[in-house]
Amino acid sequence: MIDLNNHKLELEYPCSWSYKLIVLETVNIKQTVKEVVKKEHTVIESRSSKKGKFKSYNLDLIVHNEEERKEYHKMLGDHKDIKMVL
Repeated sequence: MIDLNNHKLELEYPCSWSYKLIVLETVNIKQTVKEVVKKEHTVIESRSSKKGKFKSYNLDLIVHNEEERKEYHKMLGDHKDIKMVL
């Protein structure tokens, strides 16, 4: 088995990056993302949970460096309406 903790992700920036967002089905995802991401992006519904309580969305945007990519991940994860960011 490969230990991925010993390998650094090597990307060529700027690049397109996708975040998977999981929220309650009642959340206005476009408004929620707009509060965090102040630049051009797309949000596309991905899946719904079996009972329909949660929905997942793909958020795609251009990131210019590793710090920006990680900062968006942190800001999205810290938002009260977002349950999980992958």
